[in-house]
Amino acid sequence: MSNRALLEVIALDVEDAVAAQAGGADRLELVTDMAADGLTPPRETFAAIRAAVDIPLRVMLRKTDGFAAGDLSVLVAAARELRAEGAEEFVLGFLNPDGTPDLTAVEALAAELGGCRWTFHRAIDRAADRDGLRKALADLPGLDTYLTAGSAAGVEEGVPLLVAEAARRGEPGYGARILVGGGLELSHLPVLRGAGIDAFHIGGAARPDGWDGPVSAAAVAEWREALA
Repeated sequence: MSNRALLEVIALDVEDAVAAQAGGADRLELVTDMAADGLTPPRETFAAIRAAVDIPLRVMLRKTDGFAAGDLSVLVAAARELRAEGAEEFVLGFLNPDGTPDLTAVEALAAELGGCRWTFHRAIDRAADRDGLRKALADLPGLDTYLTAGSAAGVEEGVPLLVAEAARRGEPGYGARILVGGGLELSHLPVLRGAGIDAFHIGGAARPDGWDGPVSAAAVAEWREALA
C-alpha cells in the first residue's frame, strides 16, 4: 500500500491551477485576495479553473479579513452560487469574539452545502479551546479536514501540538484529517510524517517569487517528491 500523502496548493487563478497540477498537486484551495489571507473567489474564476484542471478543488467561503463570519446571508448566497456552478468541496471556519466557534455561521453553511466535503481552516489556531472546538463541530455533515499549523504563530511553533493531536486520532472530535499548513517547510516533514500525518498545504512555498508571482510547477514537484 502506498503511503503517498495528499498535497494541497493554494491557487488564485487558472495559471496557478495548471502549474500546481503539472507539479503533482493532489488538490487545490481556491481563494482570492491573499492580502486578506484568502477570500471567496468569484464564481467565474472557479468556473475557469474547474474547466482547466481535473484535480479536486476546495473553494474558500470567507468574505472578510479575520475570523468573524460577517454577513451570513452573503456567505450563504456565495455557497449557493458556487454549488450551482459545480463546486463540490469547500473551506470555511468562523469564531466568535471570545474565541469559541461561531456555530450559527458554521452550521448554516454546512446545511447549505448539503453534505459536500469541507475543511475547517486555520481559525482553529486562534480558538480559545481547540479541543472544545473539535468536539463542538464533530457531528457536522461534510467536515472531513482541519487545516492547521498547530499554533497561530505557524508550524515551527505548532509541531508538538500537531504530533499530539495526531496521536488522538479516532477519539471524539479527532476523526477529521489533519491538513498541515501555515509556514510549513520541507524540514518539518520528517517529524510530521513520522507522527502519521498525511496531508499538507502550501501557498507561498509554491511561489519562488512570493505572492506577487505565480505558482511554480517545479516548486510543487519538489514537495510532491518529498511526500511520495
